[in-house]
Amino acid sequence: MESSAQKTPITFPCSGCGGQMFFNTEGQNLKCQYCGKEESIEDSKQRPIEYALNLSDSDSDADLGARSDWGFRKQTIHCENCGGESVISELETSTLCAFCGSPKVLRQEDKASIRPETIIPFLVTMDQAVNSFKLWKKKRWFVPNAFKKGNIVSRLTGIYIPYWTFDSQTASVYTAQRGDYHYRTETRTRVVNGKSETYTTQVRYTVWHNVGGGHNRFFDDILIPASSRYDGDMLDKLGNFNLKQLKEYKPEYLSGYTAERYSISRKDGWRSAGQEIDAAVRSDIIHNIGGDEVRALHIRTQYYNNTYKHILLPLWNANYSYRNKPYRYMVNGQTGLVSGTVPRSPWKISFFVLFCLIAAAVIIFFVMQNN
Repeated sequence: MESSAQKTPITFPCSGCGGQMFFNTEGQNLKCQYCGKEESIEDSKQRPIEYALNLSDSDSDADLGARSDWGFRKQTIHCENCGGESVISELETSTLCAFCGSPKVLRQEDKASIRPETIIPFLVTMDQAVNSFKLWKKKRWFVPNAFKKGNIVSRLTGIYIPYWTFDSQTASVYTAQRGDYHYRTETRTRVVNGKSETYTTQVRYTVWHNVGGGHNRFFDDILIPASSRYDGDMLDKLGNFNLKQLKEYKPEYLSGYTAERYSISRKDGWRSAGQEIDAAVRSDIIHNIGGDEVRALHIRTQYYNNTYKHILLPLWNANYSYRNKPYRYMVNGQTGLVSGTVPRSPWKISFFVLFCLIAAAVIIFFVMQNN
């Protein structure tokens, strides 16, 4: 059942001319697309709320309550081509998928989902994103010269990507064997120019010791993408977001942009966060053990005071084609960092491989000559 706040679609009409106002990246405010009037967006500067992580709850449970209210009457658009789901105002229409550019988009019945707790508004404009891509593609290796120098026509869409952040206090106990390298001098015999001679050499051996102990660490804001629409490696390369710039979520920030609804649940997000936590704990413990080698390492970790929040982060998404082949790039809407796919030049790759083979052959030749 919809709350009273959702019964009337929320828009942002200009107080001067009545036109629609959109979020203005440069001014970090609302700006009328007709008369240019600007209005500020109130920032409460409240700290983001961390919610206790209870994995027995589903994202559609009644416990969501008002937390499922995005602040405007929304509609969910589903793409039949890539499966992406985006959230837009009910007053807006969408004829193209914001993710893959496909026209096969259909409105589907909206489902209860956790609204974002906080958001980083767009700081990079569309023009700045395009310029970042131009500089980025010029620095790529093994790409055709025509691609580097030419103008690439792409359709950019500003999308807020959903993420989970997780906090956790961990307490670990471990047992292992620590190996320390030692050296002893040994006398050996060898034949040189038909004559036998003796020589000494240092021989390494390892002394093992049983070790054990405890390790405590607090993890703050483990950032996990809540979107399954993108290549994970591509998103990781854009993941240098400064979460200190998170602001309280307000629907004004979404005016003129698209927000993706999360497709990875809290439970699956926590599973990914747990893997990152375990890897970090393991690395910490190996460092604390010291020595030259560590083997037979067994760790038991308890996680408590686990919390989470749902946030939206800005991303410029673009699809383009080169010689009738599709490619994609993304631009971090906060920093301008670029990640994407580019065409490759088979000639440049072949020449590089040939050069490496020739260089290796020359090195081997000189080594054999010296021996």
